[in-house]
Amino acid sequence: MKWLALICGFFSLLVCSCSNSVGVSAEKKPLVDVSTDTLAGMLRVQTLKSVTVLGTLDSKAKVNERPEMRARFDYDFSIGRHEVTCGEFNSVMENVSGLVLDCDNDSLPATSLTFYDAVLFANERSKGEGFDTAYTYASAVFDSEKHCTALEGFAYRPEVNAYRLPTEAEWILVASSEWNAEHSWTAENSDYKLHRVCEKMDSTVQFCDMMGNAMEWVNDWLGVFRDTTVTNFVGAPDGGALGQRVVKGGSYRNSATSINLYSRGDVYMVTSSTRADYVGFRLAFGAIPAAVWMGNNGKAASSRIVPLASSATLRSVVGAHQVRLAFRNDLTENLAYVDYSSGILSVVEIADTLDVYHPEISPDGKRVAFCTGLEGVSGKSSLYVRDLSAEGLNLVKLEVESAAIPRWRVLDSGDTVIVYVSDAGNNKEESAFKMSSTWQVSFANGKFGKPQKLFDGAYHGGVSGDNSLAVTGARLLRARISGRDTVWYNGEQACNVSLAKDGSKRTLFLDFGSKTGREYAGENYGTHERLLVVDSIGDLIQTLAAPTGYSFDHSEWASNGNFVVATLTNVNGAHTKMVLIDLTEGNVVDLAEGDELWHPNLWIRQEKNNEVNISLDSDSAGIYMNDGDDWGVALMRYNMELLWQYRDSVNVAVVGSSRPLYSLWPSLMSNRFFMVNFAQTPNSIHMSRDFLELYLFPHLKKLKYVVLSLDIDFWNKPDGDNSDNLFKNAYKKYPGYVYDKNHNYWQDGYPEGLLEYTKNYLEVKPYLLHEVDRGAIMNPFCGGWANPPLVEGDSSAYDSEKNLYEKSFESLVDIIQSAQNKDIVVIGILFPQNPDYQNTGAYGRYGLRRSVAEQFVSRFQELEKSYSNFKFIDRNRMGNHGYPSEWFVDDDHLCIEGAKSFTATVDLILNGLE
Repeated sequence: MKWLALICGFFSLLVCSCSNSVGVSAEKKPLVDVSTDTLAGMLRVQTLKSVTVLGTLDSKAKVNERPEMRARFDYDFSIGRHEVTCGEFNSVMENVSGLVLDCDNDSLPATSLTFYDAVLFANERSKGEGFDTAYTYASAVFDSEKHCTALEGFAYRPEVNAYRLPTEAEWILVASSEWNAEHSWTAENSDYKLHRVCEKMDSTVQFCDMMGNAMEWVNDWLGVFRDTTVTNFVGAPDGGALGQRVVKGGSYRNSATSINLYSRGDVYMVTSSTRADYVGFRLAFGAIPAAVWMGNNGKAASSRIVPLASSATLRSVVGAHQVRLAFRNDLTENLAYVDYSSGILSVVEIADTLDVYHPEISPDGKRVAFCTGLEGVSGKSSLYVRDLSAEGLNLVKLEVESAAIPRWRVLDSGDTVIVYVSDAGNNKEESAFKMSSTWQVSFANGKFGKPQKLFDGAYHGGVSGDNSLAVTGARLLRARISGRDTVWYNGEQACNVSLAKDGSKRTLFLDFGSKTGREYAGENYGTHERLLVVDSIGDLIQTLAAPTGYSFDHSEWASNGNFVVATLTNVNGAHTKMVLIDLTEGNVVDLAEGDELWHPNLWIRQEKNNEVNISLDSDSAGIYMNDGDDWGVALMRYNMELLWQYRDSVNVAVVGSSRPLYSLWPSLMSNRFFMVNFAQTPNSIHMSRDFLELYLFPHLKKLKYVVLSLDIDFWNKPDGDNSDNLFKNAYKKYPGYVYDKNHNYWQDGYPEGLLEYTKNYLEVKPYLLHEVDRGAIMNPFCGGWANPPLVEGDSSAYDSEKNLYEKSFESLVDIIQSAQNKDIVVIGILFPQNPDYQNTGAYGRYGLRRSVAEQFVSRFQELEKSYSNFKFIDRNRMGNHGYPSEWFVDDDHLCIEGAKSFTATVDLILNGLE
C-alpha cells in the first residue's frame, strides 16, 4: 500500500480516500478536488458531480438520522479551512452588533453563538467584501448579552453568491474526506476544553477540526431523510413544528467513538436561538443553483413557502395570542396553513388529491372549509370541511349538486353555519346571476345539517348576521339590501369582494383602475393596485395603495378587527407574497412568500373578557417564552401551565432534570397520589431549589412529597449569572417571570385568569416531542445505551471545581430544610445510567470521578439520618442496577418500559411512607 500513500502525498491538493479514518468506509468517501481559494481562509471544492451519503441505516440511530439518503452536487463551492475563530468573529461583529466574545486566545473557535449570530457574521463578511447577502430579514432581536435570538422575516436565498453556512450535504462531503480521530480534539485528548484551530493536524490535511474541537452549525433546518437521491439538497424548507436546526461534528466533550458523520444534533433539541460553549461554525461561499428542499412529507421540491412574520409581530398588530393563516399553495393545489399560536414558524401542507380553493377557518379555529371551484368560473364545485391539522382528519363533504366559496358565521341562536353559493361564475349577466343561489347549512359535531336556501343570486362575498346585507363581486359589485338587489360602484368592474365580519357592514373589494376609484383616491392607478372599502349603502369610505412594485389579489377581511389579508402579485403576475393589512394604521405586514400563494384566510381568536381577569396585564401575564425558543424554555413554560392548572390538586411534585422527566409517569401512580412532573432541562439543583421556594411550595397547598433527582455528575453548575439557574439568569428576561416577581410570585393568592393567559399565549404542545403524561415525556424510542458509554464531562472536574459541587450539596440541604418547615417529605433519587460506566473513570454521562460519587452516596445516607423528612433512593448503585439496555433511550434516560418499572418503584416507596 506504500504506492497509494505516495500518490496521496504527491497530489496533496486532491483529497484522496487513503486513510482508514474512524467512522468512514472507503467506498463511501466521495472524491473531490480541493484547491486554494482567492477568498481568505477558504478552500475551493470542485465536487466533480460527487454523491455523498447523509444519514445511516443503523437501526439504533435517531429517527431523524435514518435512512441513508444520497445527495448529488451539480455545483462547486468554497468552505472554510477551519472554524471561524474568536479573533475573526470579534473583528467583524464588535462594530456591528457590539457582541464581543471573551476568549482566552483569538485562535480558538468562536463558540457560544446562536445560529443567528453566525448568520449575521456571514452577512457582514459578504457586505465587507462587496457581495450581496445570502440571508435577508426585516429586524433582529438581541438578548442582554447582545446575542441575536431572532431574525424577523428571516429567509435564506440559495441563489445568491455570498458567504453563508455550509449545507449539511456540503459539510459531510468535505468531512468524509478528513474524518480521522488522530487529527481531532475529542474527550480522549482535549482535557475537556477548546483548542486553537488547526493545532492538531499534519501537512496532508486540507481541512481542520471537522471532527471534534467545536461542534458546528450548518445551514439546514432539521428535516427527514428518504431512501432516494436528491440533487443540490439544502435541507428542510423550514423548522417544522419544533424549529430544529442541524449541528455537526461532535466536540471536545465527546469520545471519538461516539462522533460520527451522520449525527445531526446535540444532547437536547437545537433551535436557532440555542447556544453552547462547545458549538461554533465555519463559513461556506457560493450560490446553489436549482436548490432542492425536502419537507417532512418526504417530497423534494425546488420551491418553498417561507413564513416571514413572527407570532409576536402578529400579536402586536392584531392584539391576540392565537392566530392562524390558511391558504392555497397553487403549485401543489393543496391546503396549507401557519399556526402562529405555537410560536414556531412552519408551513404545514395537507397533501391529498383534493383541489383546494377559498379556504376559510371556522369560528373556533379548529376546522377549515374549502371548495373545489374558483371565483369567477362557472361549473360544479364541491364543499368540504376538515380539521385544521397536519393530518387534515375528519374530512366531510357536503352532498349537494354544487357548493362554492364557503363562509362561516355564528347565528344569534349560537348555531354555527356555513354560507355558500351554488355557482361561482361571473355575475355580469343579470339572468345568469339570478339562476344561481345563496344557501346556508349548519355544521355541528363534525356533520352537516340540512341545507337551507337564503335567496336567489350567488352572494359569495358574505351575508350579514341579520341577513339584511349580502354582497358579491366577479365583474360587478352587487349587493342585496333588505331583500332588494342592486349594483354598487357605478356598475364598474370589481372582484375579490368580502363583507366585514365585525358587524360594521363594510365591503372590501378590488377594481380595475376604474374612474370612480381614481376620483376617490385622487390619482390614477392600475388594476388591483388599491384596496377599496364601501359602507353599508355602497359609498366609498377608504382606499389603500399596494406596496410599490406589487398589486393586490385575493383580498379578504380577517375573522375580526379592522384587518385584511391579501396576496401581492409582482410585475409578472405571480402571487409571491401574502400580507396582513391594518386598515386603521395603514400598515402592511409581510406574512409569507413563495411562488404562488392564493386565497389567504386569517383567523384571529376573539378575546373575551369573561375568559380572563381583565385586571391582569396582557402584555406580561403568562408570557413565559418567546417565538422560536428552545426545548428547555418551552418545557418550563409548560410547567407553569401545569402549576396554575393543578395547583389545588398536586400532592406529589417531581423536580429535577430530564432523567425524571422521562422516568416518572403520573398516570401510573396509585389513586391516592396526584403527581405532576415538573422536571426540566437544562437543570441545576439551584434551579430546582428556587422553583420550589418561589412557586411550588407557596401554591401547591396539598403538597406532601417532592421527588428530586440527584444529578451529581453535573453538580458543577454555578448558581448565578451564566448558569442554568432559571431565576438568576436567562429566564428573568421573560415578562411572565418578571411580572410574577413584581407581585411576590402571587404568594398572597393566585390571580384568576393567569392560567388562561399562560395557555393562550403560545401553544407549547409541538415542543414536547412525544406524548406527555401530566408533565412527563413518554419517549417510545428505546435505542439502548452506547458501548462504550458517552462521557461528556471531565471526571476529574471535582478537583478544580469542588466549591461548585459543595454549593449544589448546600442547595439540596436548603430544599430539605425548607420542606421540613412545611411538613413535606423530600425523596432524593440517583437515576440509573449505563452500567458500562463501571469500565470508565466516570460515574455517569457528565463525568465525576467514581470515588467522589461514592463519597456523595455516603453523604446522602448521612442526610437521611439527620433529617426525618429526607428519603434517599439509589437506583443506580454505581451501575449495578439491573435495568436492561432495551429500557433506555440512551446512556441516562429511560424509555417506555423502563419508565413503567421506575414509576412502579417510586409508587411503592410513597405507599410505604403513607
